Amino acid sequence: MIRAERLGKRYGVRPVLRGVSLEVARGEFVAVLGANGAGKTTLLRILATLVRPDTGTLSIGDVDALRQPQRVRQWVGLVSHQSLIYGDLTAAENLRFYGWLYGLRGEQLEARIEWALQRMNLWPRRNDRARTFSRGMMQRLTIARAILHDPPVLLLDEPFTGLDQSAAASLSALLHEAALEGRAVIMTTHEIHRGLEHLSRALILRDGQIVHEQRKDFSPQTLTALLHDDAHR
Repeated sequence: MIRAERLGKRYGVRPVLRGVSLEVARGEFVAVLGANGAGKTTLLRILATLVRPDTGTLSIGDVDALRQPQRVRQWVGLVSHQSLIYGDLTAAENLRFYGWLYGLRGEQLEARIEWALQRMNLWPRRNDRARTFSRGMMQRLTIARAILHDPPVLLLDEPFTGLDQSAAASLSALLHEAALEGRAVIMTTHEIHRGLEHLSRALILRDGQIVHEQRKDFSPQTLTALLHDDAHR
């Protein structure tokens, strides 16, 4: 579903990504781990077609995402550090706005709004303005926005930030279900004790390069040891 080859990105003279290649198939749940500044957020923003790489190629669903970014964006659900939520709109109004952007209309749109808000335990607050939400509730609304249009690709940058234990468990279940349903899921996180129970792979990014790939034993102890060893190389 996602194929990136030799992605490179610089900001000024500083290289942020250096020849990153990865493939993620339908039904795979991949975590990208690494220290702050390793390039995780830049990688996800490139995969979401929000940032253009200086070098390399990217295809999503067999479409050249660098040549046709508008076409592939409808297939991607993104959770980033910016919520993209409008504080003066209610939860339902926010999702209705984004649903229109994704081409949803009428009863289909209203059904998807209810499903997404129910899924993130926000339905009782659907008519409350987003600016009244706590940080955790805002994060849940952001996730609802990302899954609203039933995308085949989910990209999540530190999605557990601000979530309490119950909401984190709900998100973990959602990500597992997304992979079982055949979606390609990529998540960056530094909270290696959350949401990694159902991983297909874990990638460790260091200085803009993938330096390790783990395909089994995703226990917090193992991943912590890998990150610790990498940090001291």
